Amino acid sequence: MTNDGIIIINKQQNMTSHDVVAQVRRIFGIRRIGHTGTLDPMATGVLPVCVGRATRIMEYLDLDLKEYRCSMKLGRRMDTQDVWGQETARVSPERVNLIRREDVEAAFAAFHGVISQTPPMYSAVRVNGKKLYEYARAGETAEVKARKIYIDRLAIEAMDLGRGYESTVTFSVRCSKGTYIRAICEEAGERLGVYGAMSALIREASGAFRIEDTVELAELAVMDKKHRERLLLNIPDPLVHFGELEVQEYDARRLLNGLPVWIDHCTFGSEPEYRNKEFPLPIRPEFRRAYRAFGPVEGKKTFLGVVFADEAYENVKADKIFYTRG
Repeated sequence: MTNDGIIIINKQQNMTSHDVVAQVRRIFGIRRIGHTGTLDPMATGVLPVCVGRATRIMEYLDLDLKEYRCSMKLGRRMDTQDVWGQETARVSPERVNLIRREDVEAAFAAFHGVISQTPPMYSAVRVNGKKLYEYARAGETAEVKARKIYIDRLAIEAMDLGRGYESTVTFSVRCSKGTYIRAICEEAGERLGVYGAMSALIREASGAFRIEDTVELAELAVMDKKHRERLLLNIPDPLVHFGELEVQEYDARRLLNGLPVWIDHCTFGSEPEYRNKEFPLPIRPEFRRAYRAFGPVEGKKTFLGVVFADEAYENVKADKIFYTRG
């Protein structure tokens, strides 16, 4: 067995994503571990953690969309954009109780497609080499530039209105990497004219991985080594937006040695998802020509690595090799 692969943790509240990585590192007894996208400490749900050589896939996951279920409370503005921060403003409960269902629907209607969003001051985005939350905790300000995000779908799931500061809106959202759900809550509250702050957040999916794929840290900690290793998903599993190809033994050796292989020597199983269509946000041009490459090793089909075709589609060459001889 091997300690290379992806384990999908169901992160609990009151833990940072870094805390999860530290615990997985202790459980597996390996230092080379990293997560694929930060979850706020009070958020729960899907946190893919890459173990061993799988950490090298993280830069390939920019095309993944993430799915969340969020609840927000109306009536108060918080410095952290969630209910666990410090209150900075509020409206009267009576004003909150005037909000109607159609008001909420109108406030959320703008959150669709490619939009601009400014990262929260309480976030890990770096400005001049310093994280924004470090500025915020020091009482300092920093110039934060808005950036483009993509919201594929946002649906209001439930509304519990007319309850003053306990008035709650619950919604689901499918969005690109880098989207701050807290910021959506605050902006929706501003549109309603009563403020708003996130009160619960569950990440239900991240790319190919869903909440039903997860394991909790407490369960993982008491498993024996073989059981833990059986839970590790294969390195190429999350690379669903890339195509797939297979080469014969001679060309497999060429790829492993950093040499190009002619296109007509490859058997293609699928094409990259975005070879002939657009992703809503800018992407690396190579991702339109990216493939998971497989070849025979000791008679068995084996994942070799990620290869990119050249612009003329004459040959493919390895970008990263994942296969190592045992």
